[in-house]
Amino acid sequence: MSAPRLALLAPALALLVGACPQPTKPRGEGPAGAAAAGEPAPAPPAAAIPPEQWTWTIPRGLSEPPVPEDNPMSAAKVELGHQLFFDKRLSVDGSRSCYSCHQNHLGNADGRVKALGPGDKDLPRNTPTIWNIAYHTAYYWDGRAPTLEKQMIGAWKGGNMAVGDGVDAKAAEIGALPEYKERFRAIFQLSEGEAVTPDHVAKAISAYERTLLCGDTPWDTNTLEAAPLRGWELFRGKGACVTCHTGPNFTDGLYHNVGVGAQQGERDLGRGAITKDEADNDRFRTPTLRGVADTAPYFHDGSVAELRAAVVAMAKGGDRSLTGLDPNFADRGLSDPEIDDIVAFLRTLTCPNNLVVIGDQAVVGI
Repeated sequence: MSAPRLALLAPALALLVGACPQPTKPRGEGPAGAAAAGEPAPAPPAAAIPPEQWTWTIPRGLSEPPVPEDNPMSAAKVELGHQLFFDKRLSVDGSRSCYSCHQNHLGNADGRVKALGPGDKDLPRNTPTIWNIAYHTAYYWDGRAPTLEKQMIGAWKGGNMAVGDGVDAKAAEIGALPEYKERFRAIFQLSEGEAVTPDHVAKAISAYERTLLCGDTPWDTNTLEAAPLRGWELFRGKGACVTCHTGPNFTDGLYHNVGVGAQQGERDLGRGAITKDEADNDRFRTPTLRGVADTAPYFHDGSVAELRAAVVAMAKGGDRSLTGLDPNFADRGLSDPEIDDIVAFLRTLTCPNNLVVIGDQAVVGI
């Protein structure tokens, strides 16, 4: 492996060369405290499902993902989250599941310019892939959700699933279903009659989503063929793509203004709408490039239909008449053959595995 690539992978390698990580044990997540004086004692919680100590299967090129202390991993929780991820009953009208916008053959995205919500409602932005979402430090194109769990609830309440203020009732409804009831009680240490909350559902689905890891590509295994290898050298050299698409997940996790969508219809302020800082206007999170060949169309507004065109747009430095562009965004002087080699490299980042689909996941319009 070359020295520059070792530098890019240093954070991951630092974790990998340490002591072997021990499986994470779930901690108690149920309510605490005794009954008030004069009140009958509550029924005891269901017997806890054995944690079945979670053991990660880490693809080559990646490190063990971080896990929040308030949502430890367990096999039972991941299995529950897996089923919930594919359950259309979570949506307001039973028309779509989480998988509807994150499908295998579309790179864990939906192949649309803009996401499509219940009632065939077009949503404001393009659907990003959820491969390696466990490594993100903020969620959505504008980073408004600080955790994966909050992102899930946001999508559930918002246009993706359109449950809105009915999310508490929907969670209780889902939690009372015979196929889920005892599993929620056991995993989350719930007492008899205690309702499942949106937080419980979000924790289960997020635990499952943290297992969606994409590695073992030719880049990860150092088996790139001639054209992709040339493309990798351009990617990290002349093209300066690693300025933003860095590390094992090919993203710096930061927000940049590259002029995309600045002259199209109603302005999307991006990160600026969240921070209320004008300096953040038109900045959007750097997407991962894992699986990028399968996730067309590209950018937060889905405005570029084809991968090569997206690479050209970035390599040429965008519309130079616009103000406020990221200072690192510039014309890199790449020739057409060099662009082709970078595209060949990006195509090698296709994820070699698929989600295990449960049930009929057909959705009209996606």
